[in-house]
Amino acid sequence: MVSVDGLTVEFGGTTLFSDISFQINEKDRIALMGKNGAGKSTLLKILAGVRQPTRGKVTTPKDCVVAYLPQHLMTEDGRTVFEEASMAFSHLKDMEDEIEALNNELAVRTDYESDEYMALIEKVATMSEKFYAIDLTHFEEDVEKALLGLGFERSDFNRPTSDFSGGWRMRIELAKLLLQDPDVLLLDEPTNHLDIESIQWLEQFLTESAKAVVVISHDRKFVDNITTRTIEVTMGRIYDYKVNYSKYLELRKERREQQMKQYEEQQKMIQETKDYIERFKGTYSKTLQVQSRVKMLEKLQIIEVDEEDTSALRLKFPPSPRSGNYPVIMDGVGKCYDEHRVFGGVNLMVERGNKIAFVGRNGEGKSTLVKCIMQELEHEGTLTLGHNVQIGYFAQNQASLLDGELTVFQTIDDVAVGDIRTKIRDLLGAFMFGGEESTKKVKVLSGGERTRLALLKLLLNPVNLLILDEPTNHLDLKTKDILKQALIAFDGTLIVVSHDRDFLDGLVTKVYEFGHGKVKEHLCGIYEFLETKKMENLRELERK
Repeated sequence: MVSVDGLTVEFGGTTLFSDISFQINEKDRIALMGKNGAGKSTLLKILAGVRQPTRGKVTTPKDCVVAYLPQHLMTEDGRTVFEEASMAFSHLKDMEDEIEALNNELAVRTDYESDEYMALIEKVATMSEKFYAIDLTHFEEDVEKALLGLGFERSDFNRPTSDFSGGWRMRIELAKLLLQDPDVLLLDEPTNHLDIESIQWLEQFLTESAKAVVVISHDRKFVDNITTRTIEVTMGRIYDYKVNYSKYLELRKERREQQMKQYEEQQKMIQETKDYIERFKGTYSKTLQVQSRVKMLEKLQIIEVDEEDTSALRLKFPPSPRSGNYPVIMDGVGKCYDEHRVFGGVNLMVERGNKIAFVGRNGEGKSTLVKCIMQELEHEGTLTLGHNVQIGYFAQNQASLLDGELTVFQTIDDVAVGDIRTKIRDLLGAFMFGGEESTKKVKVLSGGERTRLALLKLLLNPVNLLILDEPTNHLDLKTKDILKQALIAFDGTLIVVSHDRDFLDGLVTKVYEFGHGKVKEHLCGIYEFLETKKMENLRELERK
């Protein structure tokens, strides 16, 4: 369906990838994988036609509809949520207007025998056949389903898009793309702004209704659930596996071990050849053999081993100062904004050493309750922090508090103490600040880079209550794993707000669910919680 031939991208004297070719077939669901900076987003932009390669081409059939969701959107204001989502069908309105204009032209023309008249009739017939083959009777119902599935309430439909944050606008854009029913759907980090329920809805839509899909995502569970093929971009080339992400990891490990074995055998052969040349280079009877071996070495193509997996690196927290038995106690805590009640009657006791997750749909008050704990917001009821509680807090806006004049290395060097000081460069590499990246000033970093740096800085401070609000949005899979292992080993208390099921699995043992103005405690891990939710939803359906 889509053919990529001999694609090469070069900029600033660097080759991002060279002479890569592959095909996207009907019903393919492909994960684009590779470390940050490998060129995944660039490749997606080239497939979308918004960027041109240095050499090579992308070929798509004439009627093939390609839809692209970038990581960052520039959206227009001026429409309601429902009107903006309905723009997915604007091309059909244009088609209807054109058919009407052509019919009006036919009505006033009298040159019935002319070639132009016959051509006009043929054009109207073709367009009408195409237009009426599309079932528009349910278009409003389809828009409603997509918006509800992505977390909007019916009361949001008539609100202007300007009322909504960037994350919610991203959902409107995603709804528009899905409603276009494209032949190829290109998604760059689609789950970053979705809650668990919306991610599950999107998974179901992509597996049941979408045609070909190419996705970049750091949400391992999402990728595993929707994809059947994995294309890895690494060291300027691609490897194409006809399997999902988990199976790809196994095959990749085998491939690297094989490469390593071949590389070591080749290095041994090179050394033996060099030794032979050195030993016999002055011997007349061996001149031809020596020359032959020299030429062989000159022509030899050195086997390359793919980039080392750094996930074995372990991030270790400094020891936590001991807090009281109950770092956080809430009694009847509630929060209202004017007429809108976010939640009320929250009674909650967090024991020392607990690792708990706050989950629920966006807008149900997870971050609001965190801000109440941080004493950034006034609230109803009583909220008590225990003896000697020292809080480490991470939210997306922490990045803006970094000193722009310091380098990345200085930012971490200022807070690192003890053994960790000897591993600063390794840590920076694991958080994607390897090599020259560590010498950059903070003020030139992108939003995602600053977020990663702020998170790493926080993790090196000695605290006993760690509160993380969506910590994984800008982390690749290896970095997320490093963070998760460190949090599992953390000896303090942890509260994490996240929609990332794979990240929460095995990390938290208690889940607080936010919804409909209440906070409900579940004494289980994330997957037991999700199973419970499915049962509850089924019972609710039966009651209806």
